[in-house]
Amino acid sequence: MAVLKKIRSRLFSSAAEAAGEDGYAAGPRTSPRTSLVEASYDVRPLTVAQLDECWRLDLRCFIDGEAYSRETFEYLLTSPDSVSYRAVTPEGAMVGFIVGLVEPDATGHITTLGVAPEHRRRGIAQRMLVKVEDGFRRRAVRIARLEVRSVNTGAQELYLKLGFSVTQRLPRYYSNGGDGLLMIKSLE
Repeated sequence: MAVLKKIRSRLFSSAAEAAGEDGYAAGPRTSPRTSLVEASYDVRPLTVAQLDECWRLDLRCFIDGEAYSRETFEYLLTSPDSVSYRAVTPEGAMVGFIVGLVEPDATGHITTLGVAPEHRRRGIAQRMLVKVEDGFRRRAVRIARLEVRSVNTGAQELYLKLGFSVTQRLPRYYSNGGDGLLMIKSLE
């Protein structure tokens, strides 16, 4: 119980310090619609130094056989074309990752995006997507693309909200035979 009190007091004292006259936290990290939980995550670059932590998280995020191998992550994170980020808690634990690659035709391919099951629906994926899009723009990428399971309506809703459009159905795209959808977004 003492630990819970300590956590509550830290959360609420931090919120009170950051709150302006209207009672909402000030600054770019929060808004009236952003919870204290969302604001507590930080999005940082993801490098090969976090390879094992990212791979272990991927195994938890994609339990249906779609997790990447450690070697695939090593390739992705050491590629000079990689634009990759991780979401971390205040304690530094990785709870999300996004890996994008800049392709030769100036397309940014969002290769994988994962959030730990217990940290989902807190705005983490959206924050990482915005960050990778900014990284793509800095590398002169004009179009972002990604693939998503046709049955993953939650992810599709997020991508549509952020300006992606479905351009093609990909029959039997996933190794378990599931269909995918190709989604693109202009970054210009």
